[in-house]
This record gives sequence, C-alpha cells and structure tokens, in this order.
Amino acid sequence: MATPPQEPVQVAESERFMKLKEAFISKYGAPPAFYARAPGRVNLIGEHIDYCGYSVLPMALDQDILAAVTPTKTKLIQLANTNPVYLDYNVHINKIHIDTAKPQWHNYFLCGFKGIQEHFNLIANGMNCVVDGTIPASSGLSSSSALVCCAGLITMVANQKVLSKVELAEICAKCERYIGTEGGGMDQSISFLAEKGTVLAKAKGLEWQKLLKLGDLQTDLGVSLETMISTVEQVLHPEPYSREEVCQHLGISQEELCSSILSQNTQDVTSFKLYQRAIHVYSEARRVLQFKTVCDETPANALQLLGELMNQSHVSCRDMYECSCPELDQLVDICMQSGAVGSRLTGAGWGGCTVSMVPTKKLDSFLTKVQDVYYKADIQKAALLTQSLFATQPGGGATVYHEA
Repeated sequence: MATPPQEPVQVAESERFMKLKEAFISKYGAPPAFYARAPGRVNLIGEHIDYCGYSVLPMALDQDILAAVTPTKTKLIQLANTNPVYLDYNVHINKIHIDTAKPQWHNYFLCGFKGIQEHFNLIANGMNCVVDGTIPASSGLSSSSALVCCAGLITMVANQKVLSKVELAEICAKCERYIGTEGGGMDQSISFLAEKGTVLAKAKGLEWQKLLKLGDLQTDLGVSLETMISTVEQVLHPEPYSREEVCQHLGISQEELCSSILSQNTQDVTSFKLYQRAIHVYSEARRVLQFKTVCDETPANALQLLGELMNQSHVSCRDMYECSCPELDQLVDICMQSGAVGSRLTGAGWGGCTVSMVPTKKLDSFLTKVQDVYYKADIQKAALLTQSLFATQPGGGATVYHEA
C-alpha cells in the first residue's frame, strides 16, 4: 500500500518554508532535518454519519499544518509554534500526560506521537519541532486532527518506521481518543444514534444488543436506504421518546438503560428525538451516494444537482439533527443570496463554518458580497475576516519534505 510521499522542496523559493526554517534555526540553533505537512479537511457532504457506518465526502484543503523537525537523542519532545498565542512545550517521552479537561495545542501533537509510539512499542527518539498552521482554529476544518496527523507522520519518519497512508490514518483516528475525541467528537450524538438503532432493531425482531450503529441495522436487514427511511417513518413517531418509553420498547429497566446504552455525559437526558436523528442519518447517507453518482457521471446540470444536495443536507442538519445555530443559518442564507449554488454547515455544526459551491466566474463577487453583508456589518466578525473567508480547491494529502 502507498505510503505518504517524500518530496524535495526548494526552501529558499517558498516564503512560508523560509520563515519556518528561520524560526527553527532561531529556536534550536541549526536547520531542521525535514518538514512534514498535513492538510485541513472540509466535509462536502455527509454530516454525523461516519460513526454510524456510512461514507462521507471530505476534501483536503490548501490550508494545513506544516512542521519543521529534527530528531534528537535527548528523549525530549520540544515543541514551538510560529503563532505566539500557542506557548512552547517540552516533555520527556516517558512522562507524556494528555490533558483532556483543558487541552492545549501541544496535547494534539502528543496524541499523534503516542499513537505511533504505542503502535510500534517504540523506545522513541526525542525531537525538536516548530509548527506553523494556516487552518483557522475552532472552525470545523479539522485543525486539531491535522495536527494529530502531522505529529503521527513526524514520529514515524523521525523513528525510521514505515506505514501506509491507510495505516497512518487509522492510527491517528484512534489516537485522538487520548484527548477525548471519539467518533467525530460527538459523544452525545453517538449515544442518541445508538439508541435509535436499538429501538428500530427491537421492532424488527433483531438482537439489538449486538447492533452499535444505524449502518449495522441496515446491513442486518439487507435493505436499501430508501427502505430504511420508510422503516423509520413506520416504526418511530416524531414526538420525542421518554426514558420510560425507550425502556418499554427494549424491555429493559432504567438502570440497564443507563449502564448499557447511555454514555457518561448523557445519563441525565430525559427525552430522545429518535425519529428525527434516524431520518437524518439515513437520508444523509443517501445524499452522499447521490452526490458521488453525480460526480462520477457529470451530467450537464451537475452543479445544480450537487448544490441541491448540499442545501438538503443543511436543512436536515438544521431541522432533523439540530446541529446548526442561528449564525450558521444566516451565513448559509447569505451565501446562497451571494451566488452559491449550494451551501451547508460543515465540521459537525453547533458553530464552525459553512462550505459553499460557487461557480468560478462568480467567485470574486461572491466573496465581496459575503464580506460586505456578513463580516463588515459586525465589528467582531470583521476582525476575523482575513482568516475566516477564503476560497479553496482540493488539496494534496500529508507529505514529508526534504530540503533540496
């Protein structure tokens, strides 16, 4: 299987690489041995369904995490960041503690390091590292995941190990759990989705205890997504389910509900919108497949079809999954009025960002209109304009660079 590419780079010809190299030399007194890059990601469509067993359609961004690195024999991890907001951090490789209560930027780096360390049972080398990021923080564009992936790639290279892209991705996905991120970081949503699957499974006479995902239920029933949507409409009612009603459907006690189904942070939840959440998951999974079909077949009206699917996705996220917020809804409306053919929240929701599909010929006017209507109308938003509004295209994957 393919491993992350290693490519030469003319550092002197890149302002960003040159500044990063200078920062590294200023910090550690010598040039870095290599550089590593991991891109941010935007999910074009497919929100809150990956941990239910369904595919999504993400796209790598030009915005990324770029790090300069030199392995050492000191057994110390020394981290610095080009952004002074993020403070330096040093730790011995045998004394790593990842704070899940108030995670700092370096904790995400340590997740990637620890993931590789444990995968190989490594007595790892230390390293000197300076990190530079262009992904807006807390934007839903996976800046933290990109840092974890970059750290994993760095640790692999620094310790002269080899992993495929798939293996690295799997390790980095798992090791984010060290910081409390699991299934997209939506523990509460996972709990709700697991409950929906159990009630549906019970109604269909299946062993619901063995089904952890809504996708598992479809697989066991052996039916289409259209049939699953019809099944939800037939079996579940739109009104929220009480704890007592869930227990009655499953034939379990309240104690069993708490110990077997509810996660730690949902123990006090009293009602569950099973119908809405299940409808979202199955309809969103269908939209992803429809989106891919349009991309594969490229009909004459492809942009219109893709835009409509993105719009439907946002409506479902807003109304059925309830993971939007007034600011995101407003921004989606403004994007549509400014020339987008489709726009939706992305990055889980509850804040974050929108992703819009805009014809190239309308891009400049689109950016100007969104800037004027959404950002310049509010002083606080205007301060975020430079890093918050940007055009991008599909970017490359994680890469290791050596100065040519």
